[in-house]
Amino acid sequence: MSTSTATKPLIQGPGLKAPGIVVLQLIFIGFFTLIELVFRSGVGILSGIALCAALYGALRFGRPGTTYVSVVTPPIAFAISLFALTLLFDGFKPSRVGIDVIAGLASEAPFLIISALYGWFVYFNEKAKTRPSRKKSL
Repeated sequence: MSTSTATKPLIQGPGLKAPGIVVLQLIFIGFFTLIELVFRSGVGILSGIALCAALYGALRFGRPGTTYVSVVTPPIAFAISLFALTLLFDGFKPSRVGIDVIAGLASEAPFLIISALYGWFVYFNEKAKTRPSRKKSL
């Protein structure tokens, strides 16, 4: 009789360091934002799912102590990639770029909020587990 246990994916080494998480999330989110901007000329659900998947992947495959970087990076990576790609597609027209960037951020707001809530919950939960107990000993 064999017992079934939950197994984590086999990773060589202890996991991703903070710079690796930042680069991986920036490339992952930027790629899906590029695909969506090329085919739909706007961001939507594909970029939102990529945001959530990038956060979850960073939390799952990051080293211990990289939770803060995993939580903070996706919104920044999305904003940077959206601004750069909008500037690339629209050219240097400040009013057009500004409107497109604000519209893109607004369309991703639900995904950004959901991933931020989940990420900060994981971060504060991890921080609370490492803090010593306040119970008084008798």
